[in-house]
Amino acid sequence: MTNIQALLFISRKYHIIILIGDKMFKDHAMLMHELREYASPKAKITRLIKSGEIIQVRRGIFLPAADRVYSLKSLAAIVYGPSYISFESALSYYGLIPEKVNAITSATFKKNKNRIFHTPLGDFYYYYLPAAAYPYSVKCEQEGGANFLIASPEKALCDLLFRAGRVGSCEALRKLLHEDWRIEPGSLETLDFAAFEFLAPLYRKTVFKHLLRLLKKEA
Repeated sequence: MTNIQALLFISRKYHIIILIGDKMFKDHAMLMHELREYASPKAKITRLIKSGEIIQVRRGIFLPAADRVYSLKSLAAIVYGPSYISFESALSYYGLIPEKVNAITSATFKKNKNRIFHTPLGDFYYYYLPAAAYPYSVKCEQEGGANFLIASPEKALCDLLFRAGRVGSCEALRKLLHEDWRIEPGSLETLDFAAFEFLAPLYRKTVFKHLLRLLKKEA
């Protein structure tokens, strides 16, 4: 297992310290420890939030508000994890779909545990994948001085196909890719067919057989 694959399965229960550029997020336990000299640390946290000195990203997770410019992609793994950027966000990042995606979409491997978080900094969507497919073809990228994990173009497309409803034929898949998602045929030709061959069996869905056939036809 690679270092990135191992990181993808780390739970926040181990209190891993994560840096967002030069800014550190703090969980509730860390903040309570820092404020232990106050008569009521919980009341102090409430005052810090109201005064705008810290941002409560979600329950139990806080960021310093001195600089409100954060990479939403790097925040995604903090809001809910383990996870990595995938689906529409990754396809938009690589220029494979024309739409700008405002919400951040990520993959997680907790079965049937799709989650949505509306935070002061943005909206984050998390969709489950089979654990067998989850850790592969993920890499580390950087935005605004902050690192984040993101699926490869091939993995992001496979993840999105897994999330899609039933696709009964190669023709239905072609329409989904080119008409609904507006992925140009030429863009698919630039992707790594060997990566699709490796990834497809991990999802155990018929649509991936159609995908391999379609890619061969359009090559």
